Formats: sequence, C-alpha cells, structure tokens
Amino acid sequence: MLEISYGAARAVIARTGAGLRSFEVDGVPYVETYDDEPPMGTGAVLVPWPNRTAGGTWVLDGEKQVLEITEPARGNAIHGLVRHVDWDVVEHTGSLVSLGTTIAAQPGWPVPLNVTISYALDENGLTVAHGVSNVGERSVPFGVGTHPYPRAGLSENDDCTLRLAASTVLPVDAEKMIPTGPPEDVEGTEYDFCAPRSLKGVKLDTAFGGCEPGPDGLVHHEVRGPEQAVELWADPDFKWVQVYTPDAFPGRGRAVAVEPMTCPPDALNSGVDLIVLAPGESWAGRWGVRPLA
Repeated sequence: MLEISYGAARAVIARTGAGLRSFEVDGVPYVETYDDEPPMGTGAVLVPWPNRTAGGTWVLDGEKQVLEITEPARGNAIHGLVRHVDWDVVEHTGSLVSLGTTIAAQPGWPVPLNVTISYALDENGLTVAHGVSNVGERSVPFGVGTHPYPRAGLSENDDCTLRLAASTVLPVDAEKMIPTGPPEDVEGTEYDFCAPRSLKGVKLDTAFGGCEPGPDGLVHHEVRGPEQAVELWADPDFKWVQVYTPDAFPGRGRAVAVEPMTCPPDALNSGVDLIVLAPGESWAGRWGVRPLA
C-alpha cells in the first residue's frame, strides 16, 4: 500500500491493481475503503476496457479476438486486464504517487500498451490522471474506467441524494448485462438524476451516458448527505458513468459506486466512444474526488 498526504487530506493506493483504497480529509472518509482484498471492484482501474465485453470476443482488423472469460456467471470478459497486476512505482513523493505497467500482447489483446496512473492530493482534493500509449505496430481501440465508491463523509447512503451529469441510460439484458439497444433519454424516467434524488431504496447497476461538461469544462457527479457531500469530476472524455448500489458492502451496508468511463459496456463490439491510438500515439485523461461544503 502506498500512502500520500497533503495537509489534512490522506489517500492510500494499492500497488496491486493501482486502485484507490481510501481518501479522507480530517479523518472523514470520502470513498469507501476495505481491510484486505478490495470487495466489489472497489477502486479498480479498468483498462483497456471498462465494464463488459460480451462473450469475451471482439474483432480487430477483421480478426476475431478471444479474451479470458472473467465473469463466468454471465459469460463475459469484465473490467480489463490490469486489476490483478502488480504495478511499478514510477514516483512517490509526499502528496503524489505515479504507477505504470505494460499490457503485453496476449490472447484476445494483440497490441501492447503502456499504461500509467497518478494520484495527487492538493487543496482541491484528489486528482487521478491516466495515460495510455500504443507501443505496438498497429492501431488499437480501447477504453478507460475506474470503480470508486464515493461517500458523503459520515452520512448513511440512504440519507443521501445522487446527482449525475448524465442525460441518457443504456438498456441492457438483465441476465448478461450487455446492451440491447441505443441509449435512451432519462428525462421523466426512474433513471433521471439530472437533479438530486434520494438514494433511499434505489437499486442500480446501470450505465448512463450523455455526460456533458459544465461551464468549467468538467463533468460533475455528486453524492450529498445531511452534513457532508462529495463530488466526482472528470474530463469530457469520460462521457459515461456506471452507477452500482450494493446493499452489503463489507462494513458499510448500502454503498454507491459512481464509475467514470470513456465508453459504454461492450464498446469493443459496438465501437461506441472507443479511443483509437495509432502506433506511437498516447492519450491522457483525468478525474477526481473532492469534498463539498
């Protein structure tokens, strides 16, 4: 585990998977944490695709690619290739830690990528910066996501409201969790969180799209409790967000994952909002967590 701090802010990052284990200010937690192994994907870095790839198969340049089935119950490949990798520590100062790893060419993923992530604390909270570079000899599409569980300090989640920057929701097959059609407008539906809505009794494992940036050029999602609130912000490339509301998060009970993603579930097959890198090209994107008054 790698710890960073800045004033009253503290964060801990796991070297295995390079995931966010904790972030707190003045001892108040603003993401869910865990003791030993990360439950329910907590803090995971999802590269080179977030969410699911149907049947673990996709096609690159006319060639069928077959990924390992990592969600056997649904028959999908889920959450990319770096969750269980021990990342290299590139830099570790008092308030910043940077890690890197290489996704080697392998069955189902024929183009190698260099992947980096940095976590930095300052007066505005926690900023997470991703980098992906194509070190192969052909172009490749990819997506990036992460799996934080933001929490409004000491508030119980059923006492909180959720607001999303999302204008659409993606219909999926309830059994396999794979998209069944194009995104649908959320206005006037149970999926409309454009204005804050209570989380009490809300059951979601849902991909939302149409996440548009505000006047500051950033996408904003918010969980607000009676006394504390937390914002998850992201660069405009994070056009999608998966929201998951488990009832039995260890040591917590009700929790809410707000997962920024650059593309929707099964994007390797649909092509929707994939980022394509030619050989030698790189991409960078950021998101972050900050307490709100």
